[in-house]
Amino acid sequence: MRQLQMVDLKSQYENIKSQVDKAIIDVVESSAYINGPEVKQFQADLEDYLGVKHVIPCANGTDALQIAMMGLGLKPGDEVITVDFTFAATVEVIGLLNLTPVLIDVEADTFNMDIEALKKAITPKTKAIVPVHLFGQCANMEAILKVAEEHNLFVIEDTAQAIGANYTFSNGETKKAGTIGNVGTTSFFPSKNLGCYGDGGAIFTNDDELAHIIRGIVNHGMYKRYYHDVVGVNSRLDSIQAAILRIKLPLLDGYCDARRKAATYYNEAFASNENIDTPVTSDFTTHVFHQYTLKVKNVDRDALHQHLLENKIPNAIYYPVPLHSQKAYADERYNEDDFKVTNELVKTVISLPMHTELDEEQLAFITKTINDFVNNNS
Repeated sequence: MRQLQMVDLKSQYENIKSQVDKAIIDVVESSAYINGPEVKQFQADLEDYLGVKHVIPCANGTDALQIAMMGLGLKPGDEVITVDFTFAATVEVIGLLNLTPVLIDVEADTFNMDIEALKKAITPKTKAIVPVHLFGQCANMEAILKVAEEHNLFVIEDTAQAIGANYTFSNGETKKAGTIGNVGTTSFFPSKNLGCYGDGGAIFTNDDELAHIIRGIVNHGMYKRYYHDVVGVNSRLDSIQAAILRIKLPLLDGYCDARRKAATYYNEAFASNENIDTPVTSDFTTHVFHQYTLKVKNVDRDALHQHLLENKIPNAIYYPVPLHSQKAYADERYNEDDFKVTNELVKTVISLPMHTELDEEQLAFITKTINDFVNNNS
């Protein structure tokens, strides 16, 4: 059996090696490293794929979130609602801009934003909602948009884990994750479904005026060189990363299909184990399985984590500490009773290897090891 990897980037690269190597060499020979033709072409390619008017590439997914909030004109003290169960980058940028983060609980089955918790969290100071499409499926965007419209709020989609997922509205209309709210953001971190070989990110919007503002912000506030019209940052996707992403973008749907195939194997292998809850996909979204995350019952999750490591099966705990319990984001406003689901998830979730190169022999070994441990220790 091939050695197991949490994400097997090397094998994925080997399948596209000649294309990637040529693309990198072409950029080096052109010396157009910043805002070169590859960046502009990738931007156009991604606009076509997503069906969105504007893609603005940037340096990473965290910058994408920060720049989106800057572009919307959010001011210090404005409240921004997001979820407690996610990576810290989502709330980090809220703090960096001196906005006020308001953390809420998630749904127990999908791990995405709880709509009732969202409604309860809104105050006169609320200006924006940041749903996180966690682990690869969309949050309930139709319900979120309805709440946002009722209270005149911006919606900023954090699509770092769900690029390629489709959301279907109740009228049958379908949109890509990240293109539904006022603005969407994503990361091209190497382990993402669409990942480059370094850092990278992008911002999406159908709003012409907002796109114009954001294009200035990402480039030091300049629309004309040395003329700074807005306060900006230095956040650009370099040409080498764009060239790599151009090669991988046409393969994205196939990559997602491969992940779904692996997820189906996992689901079937764990179906009869009453102490394992497999991922639930909402009816209104497809799932691209950036992560495959189980919930275990009547078994010590941390002991399972160690057992898998001892058997050379990579695994991870996403996430071990709720954001409201982190030193950086702790606040006396928060009540533990408002985070019952998150507080339970951090003790019971475990994520398994998930990538495009998993084969049946590997999947069989992983699932047997887990089932045996759970059956013998519950």
